Amino acid sequence: MRPAASITALATGLALFAMAACSSPSSQADQGGNAYGDCLVSGKRAEFKLTPEAADTLTVEASLPAPGWWNGSTPNSVKDGFEYCMAANIAYRAGLGRVKVKSVPFASLAEGKTKNFDLALSEITITDKRKEIADFSPPYLYAEQGVGVKKGAKIDSTSIHNARIGVALGTTGARFVMDRLKPAKPVKVFQSAPDMIAGLANGEVDAVVHDSTILLAFARQPKADLQVVGQYRTDEPYGALYPKGSPNKATLDRIIKQMIDDGTLTKFSAVYLGAAYGIDPTKLPYFTVGNPS
Repeated sequence: MRPAASITALATGLALFAMAACSSPSSQADQGGNAYGDCLVSGKRAEFKLTPEAADTLTVEASLPAPGWWNGSTPNSVKDGFEYCMAANIAYRAGLGRVKVKSVPFASLAEGKTKNFDLALSEITITDKRKEIADFSPPYLYAEQGVGVKKGAKIDSTSIHNARIGVALGTTGARFVMDRLKPAKPVKVFQSAPDMIAGLANGEVDAVVHDSTILLAFARQPKADLQVVGQYRTDEPYGALYPKGSPNKATLDRIIKQMIDDGTLTKFSAVYLGAAYGIDPTKLPYFTVGNPS
């Protein structure tokens, strides 16, 4: 995992997290207040102009829960997280008074089946196929495909080919397993990432393959029976998804690029993802795809 900005290892992010925790909110940014949950907002308010779906509101889709990215299990309970605070800062810089969160199935979101929103932020990998039905922002973070197993289980880059593997519907992890990993046993497709994690805990599969950034956050949840034992180097770009032909694309792109350049997203990586992971994802072992002979 690496942000599109300057951080290439979470060790740097954790150091920033420690500094942020020692700083007063007023020294970092303006307080967001109730309009933006618990997020700190920065930059110049109303520097940009958007034509939002709803008046004075930035409507954002996400697939919940997504710890570290959206801290809360329902739209009304989310108050912070990397992508929620990213949305809050977009709203602030566009002069919009609030952020409205809509939780939707990831597969529906990634396949362009949702409507009435301004953008989606849900750890969405930019792919050529997805660009046929939606528009995307510049990448704001890069991720790998991780391998999760129950605590104490032994899976490596050789034995995984004979394991029962679970994936989440509509994800790049599902496509990676089916097109590149090609395990000997049938792949079980779950409706969502939480369903996939539950299936692993229940013994329905031996391992799961999903974005390492997301698996690490799930592994840190209370009572989680999950450990991330490795990852495949895929360097997948995350981007904000817009409705195809959105009149706001150029302006949203400028705001996101500004947040990359001014270090806002680097800070969010430190504060929210650093706390969610507890480790440097780049230290996870890298698996190779090659099938055993």
